[in-house]
Amino acid sequence: MTTQLPARRPFLMRLGDSGTRLFEDTALFDEILVRRSAAFILDALVLAVLSVALWFALGVIGILSLGLLLPLQAVALTLLPIAYYTLFVGEGGATPGMRLMDIEVRSLDGGSADYLQAFVRMATFSVSVAITGWLVLIVVFFNDHRRALHDFLSGTVVVRRTAAEARSGPQG
Repeated sequence: MTTQLPARRPFLMRLGDSGTRLFEDTALFDEILVRRSAAFILDALVLAVLSVALWFALGVIGILSLGLLLPLQAVALTLLPIAYYTLFVGEGGATPGMRLMDIEVRSLDGGSADYLQAFVRMATFSVSVAITGWLVLIVVFFNDHRRALHDFLSGTVVVRRTAAEARSGPQG
């Protein structure tokens, strides 16, 4: 008895429940590169403020512990951007900067991205940018949906929030 695996359909050929092709609507991707860039800058500013506050607070704790807890400062400052991104995207599909820029991260099935996808997206972004010095982001210019390498590797796509909600109703 042979078991047949279901045929694999590429990203653009996936069909939604209503029978319409997902992510074909060009309104989902209007000005997406500018919005993604602006959201990144806004989130970097928020993270900078949080990092300074965390650095100061953990520095005081480190001094009060006579230096024993100072390594905690480095660990916390390393984990802060990972936690920030993973928790915001995993919970609501967007960081505060993304929300201000009217974009969100969606899974390839059209639903919200989960925590694992958010973590994989953040980890692959960090590693690929560290290795290539931002050159890896050139990938967005070679596909219609402006997906970066970390979008492909995590199985996500970034879309305009209002256009996605108007098209399919709020995702949860």
